[in-house]
Amino acid sequence: MSEHPSEQPRSVHLADPRALRAYAHPTRMTLVGLLRSEGPFTATRAAELTGESVASCSYHLRILAKYGLVEQAPGGKGREKPWRATARFTEWPDADENPAVAQAAAALSTAVVEHYLTRALRALEQRHTLPREWQEAERLGDTLLHLTPEELAGLGQGIEELLRPYEEREQDPARRPEGSRPVSVLQIAFVDRGPYGTASIDAIDPTNPTDPTDPTDSGEE
Repeated sequence: MSEHPSEQPRSVHLADPRALRAYAHPTRMTLVGLLRSEGPFTATRAAELTGESVASCSYHLRILAKYGLVEQAPGGKGREKPWRATARFTEWPDADENPAVAQAAAALSTAVVEHYLTRALRALEQRHTLPREWQEAERLGDTLLHLTPEELAGLGQGIEELLRPYEEREQDPARRPEGSRPVSVLQIAFVDRGPYGTASIDAIDPTNPTDPTDPTDSGEE
C-alpha cells in the first residue's frame, strides 16, 4: 500500500507493527498530509490547521518523529520549532508472513480508507461551491474489470506513471500552471466478492455470469 513533499526521499516504509499502529490515527495522518502539502510548520500552526490543541499536536508530532514520518526543521525553539515531513509518500506491507505485521498493516489500511472517505464526503458536501468547470472536471465512478494479479499490478504501475509528471508541482509552486488547484486522486482496486461480500471466488463459474451465491437471483422469471 502507499499513500500520499524535491530533494526528499519519495517514500518512507513502515514495517514495525508499533509504527503501523502509531500511524493509524486520524490526527497523525492529517498532520503528515498537511506537512507534505503546506509544511514546514510549528505545532502552533498545526493546531490552527487541525482544530486540535497545541499540546495535542506537539504530542502527535513527537510520535510521528519517533517512527520516522516527520522531523524537526531548522529554526525556532520549543513548540515554535518547525516540523517537516520526511518523505512524500508512506508505504507499508500489503501482506506479510508475520501475523503481528499483517494485522497492524490491515488495521492501518482500514484507517487510511476511512480517512480518505471522510475527506471525499467532505469534498462532495462542498462541491456546489466550486466553479462549474471544476464540478464537471471532478471524477466519480467505478469500473468492474476481470484481471489477473499480474494485470492488476501492471494497471497500478501504469496509473503511477501517469501521475508522476504532476508530482513535482506539489513542492515547486513555480511549476503549477495558472488556475491549478490541489486535487486528491484516490487509488482503490480490490477483488470484488459481490454486493454482500460473501461470494467465493472459486464458486463463480467464469462461463456463467450468474453468481450462484447471489440471494437476489432465484434463477426463475
